[in-house]
Amino acid sequence: MTRNYHENFAEALPDLARVTEEKKKLEAAGVKYILSCWIDLLGVPKTKPVPISDFELLCMGKGPQFAVHSISFVPELGPADADQIPVPDLDSLVICPWDKTCAWMFADLWWEGHPYNLCPRSALKRIVKETADQGYVVFAGIEPEFIVMKWEDGQPVKAFDNDPKQGQGLRPRRQAFGYDVEYSIDSMGFLGELIDIIEGLGWNLHDVVAEGGYSQFELDFHYTDILSMADRLVFLRVLLKEVAKRHGMFVTFMPKPTIGDWRSGAHINTSMQPLENPGVNIFESESGGWSESVFCAVGGLLRHGGALTAIACSTVNSYNGLVPRVGGFEGGTVTWAPTHMTYGYNNRSAMLRLPQSRFCIENRAADMCMNPYLSLGMTAAAMTEGIVNSYSPGEPLNQDLYSMSEDEIAKSGAQRLPRNLLEAIEILRADELARNVLGDAMLDSFLHYKTDEWERYHQAVTDWEVEEYLRLY
Repeated sequence: MTRNYHENFAEALPDLARVTEEKKKLEAAGVKYILSCWIDLLGVPKTKPVPISDFELLCMGKGPQFAVHSISFVPELGPADADQIPVPDLDSLVICPWDKTCAWMFADLWWEGHPYNLCPRSALKRIVKETADQGYVVFAGIEPEFIVMKWEDGQPVKAFDNDPKQGQGLRPRRQAFGYDVEYSIDSMGFLGELIDIIEGLGWNLHDVVAEGGYSQFELDFHYTDILSMADRLVFLRVLLKEVAKRHGMFVTFMPKPTIGDWRSGAHINTSMQPLENPGVNIFESESGGWSESVFCAVGGLLRHGGALTAIACSTVNSYNGLVPRVGGFEGGTVTWAPTHMTYGYNNRSAMLRLPQSRFCIENRAADMCMNPYLSLGMTAAAMTEGIVNSYSPGEPLNQDLYSMSEDEIAKSGAQRLPRNLLEAIEILRADELARNVLGDAMLDSFLHYKTDEWERYHQAVTDWEVEEYLRLY
């Protein structure tokens, strides 16, 4: 099974008979090129396209090799060190919907006969195994949000925004913009193609949401195991960009590209099943309510909430959106973003929400810039730790955090989410569970890169600073 975690290179290779069978299917479908993609530290897929004639060599680990340390923010190897070898996962094989001459496979990186210690996908597979050793399987559904844009006069603008520009006429403030029917209809040329493709992939799409910001959308599709969900999110990010190009547009996953909009998030919904009793959600009690297990899992997530946020909200820009209100907001001033590390029943102002419609834990402090392999690995490990050790999450906070005073919040015990990337990475640096999930080399590399990102940002001079201070002093 190529989905299993292996520490022996020969055992990780796919079955040769299956390789031959899959190649015949691809050739019959007209596939000419193979994209065997591994994942870098930031969750970005990398590849070297190969012709279909080299499919067998690729699957046997005899295809292209990579000097990963030269391009992926991994400084500990040098130019004289061995290259990394990708081993494709045949279970992830899919023909690219945007170009049916190409097929895509995810791959795991190997180095000197062992799983490469800076391969995020391999790290997640290891956590899946460790979770299974404790008797559990973790499932996840991620809610991707994004903004569709286009270039106009050399500037990026909202792709779906027909209101007059500033200075060109009346621009009404649309208070109830989210879920707008007319707006959804106007966007169906782009959205309809996405719906058809995702349905064709078998992801069981539930709906497409016109969100509160102009040109902002959300896709909701069915949950699956955490490795498959991580793969889906990475593939989706590429798919969205390729479909947008067909329509003369582009997609951004930047959480806050504009000041007066909702952030684009990627809420992580997780549940767990017993390894010995698949299909049973341990977060639902026999009486149809919340089980004790869900509260222990919440306790684990809260114990490591800051470290998890550093991974799931991994950019400087991520923290611009974790605020209760913004000025000039097109759909109102309340952001619906989480602000504190606490949990509540259907409380969208808390980091963790226990929804009224499903038995899962929704982590709202996550966005589309995350590396989903590291985020889901950390999530699974924290929930499992909470259950194994019977962690208590404390009392739920069901009150609107935006309306509470600082004293009231302090009395509740809710901790503020990290206010910026620097706070987050310092919490991550001290978290021992994160060190187990990522491993020493990957955690140290991640911290190095994110510290550098913060320092470069901290040295930048923004337009806001110029406007605020240039003539004041």
